[in-house]
Amino acid sequence: MFLRQHRNLYLVLNQNEKYTKNKILLFIKYIITIESKNIEPSNIDNKKQVFVISKKISLKRHPRYNEKWLQDIIEEHTELLGLGELMVIRREHTQSSGGRMDFLLSDPDTKTLYEVEIQLGKTDPSHIIRTIEYWDLEKSKNPNYEHRAVIIAEEITNRFFNVISLMNKSIPIIAIQLNALQVGDNFTLDFMKILDIYETPEDDIEIQAEEVGRSYWEQKSGFEKALLISEKVIEMFKNCYEKDTKITYNKYHIAVGTELRNCLWLHPRKSNYTTVDIKILDEDMDLITDQLNEIGVTPSTHSDRQETIVLAFPLKLEHIEKYKETLKNIITSVIDMNQ
Repeated sequence: MFLRQHRNLYLVLNQNEKYTKNKILLFIKYIITIESKNIEPSNIDNKKQVFVISKKISLKRHPRYNEKWLQDIIEEHTELLGLGELMVIRREHTQSSGGRMDFLLSDPDTKTLYEVEIQLGKTDPSHIIRTIEYWDLEKSKNPNYEHRAVIIAEEITNRFFNVISLMNKSIPIIAIQLNALQVGDNFTLDFMKILDIYETPEDDIEIQAEEVGRSYWEQKSGFEKALLISEKVIEMFKNCYEKDTKITYNKYHIAVGTELRNCLWLHPRKSNYTTVDIKILDEDMDLITDQLNEIGVTPSTHSDRQETIVLAFPLKLEHIEKYKETLKNIITSVIDMNQ
């Protein structure tokens, strides 16, 4: 079976049934769709196809697919939300207000936190207020992060947009409509972003770490190449540092440091790269930035709690293979700054 998200028509392979005129017309429509998305249809050549119309169902009234089930899916596949490859910082976290935020998600590449509220059925004023309240509380606790309030619902009502308009777009909020679709004997979810009000990013602080051990990362599916990159960076750090290297495998990153302090953080990503954060001095920023630019890497900067500059950049395996000496020089400089 060939399934694609964001479509109400799904192509099902059927080797025995002959094409009808209607099926040919639908097939032409399908070809137009995949060509508009630059999808190569080579895997369906010479195969006879039929279409199955999907049926939208309500999770609010479903006996099996409830909110807990939906949370499990989102926790395992945050990329389905269309917000990037996010990490789950907390789930069903109790706030000081007494409410329970469904998710606090993080994008280490952009240093953004997402406060997520899920509602089955239609949006209502209480859930809208709750979403904004969670955003405000987390922003108060972490004032140097960029924050985005996110509400996910099966139906985003006009009243929601009316409430947001009253706030004069002063709150960065994302509204995602969830469509639960039954396709024959199969079931899929379609997340459609229908509102995105942007907030200007600020400086960064470090999220509290939870130590989990190396085995945690080894067991994470899809992180094999990124973990290999991280291990190679750790090996370079060990070769550059004469004393014992401090390595801490946390739930959301791997911290590497000297005997005194951590100075390098690794964020393995599913997309076969690792985001590297290094703590540097202001006077060394231009030199290290130039070195990274020379190997084809564009860094970004932010500050931690102590207002120390942190340089962040994506690192791929080919960077290590081609520019190992340059990277070792950068790591040596980082170590010297944090002795």
